[in-house]
Amino acid sequence: MKLKAKYIVFFIIAVATVYVMQHNERFLVDSEHPAWKHYESFKWWLLPHGIFGAIVLLFAPFQFSDRLRQRFTKAHRVMGRFYVIGALGLAPLGAYIQYYQERMGAPRSFTVLGIVDAVMLMSITIIAFVFAFKRKIALHKQWATRSYAVALVFIGARFFLGVTGWETLGVEIVQAVIW
Repeated sequence: MKLKAKYIVFFIIAVATVYVMQHNERFLVDSEHPAWKHYESFKWWLLPHGIFGAIVLLFAPFQFSDRLRQRFTKAHRVMGRFYVIGALGLAPLGAYIQYYQERMGAPRSFTVLGIVDAVMLMSITIIAFVFAFKRKIALHKQWATRSYAVALVFIGARFFLGVTGWETLGVEIVQAVIW
């Protein structure tokens, strides 16, 4: 049986996601984790950001299933709308959280990076949605793929930084990897 490239890509994304959840986000299941001291002041902004992010990361792979789209068109549309809502909620909250972290010493350049990433995710997602609404499916697929690629910056950057150990080299390196 020949494996399709998309299955290999989604497998790699799944492995990276599991790594990031264990390596970077472990504090979510451990209320005594020392990271909570850092997140305490903006945890109520982080909660909806995380929920929207989970929706995006969980629903996006299903959107690329040809079988789901053909057999369960309504489910594809409903999950697509949830993806759009998730992306449009996730992005500005992430940018705001990064801005909020300036009070705790994060550089302004990281806020700019957060805003650029948020604007890219929101605008690309809206373009994909508009093409779907207008039934320009080929263009919708292209822009939906771009949207998911931008959304994966969260996973990809943390995965790369973690496995290389570069996350310990300073905020400038982290920003360079994200850019």
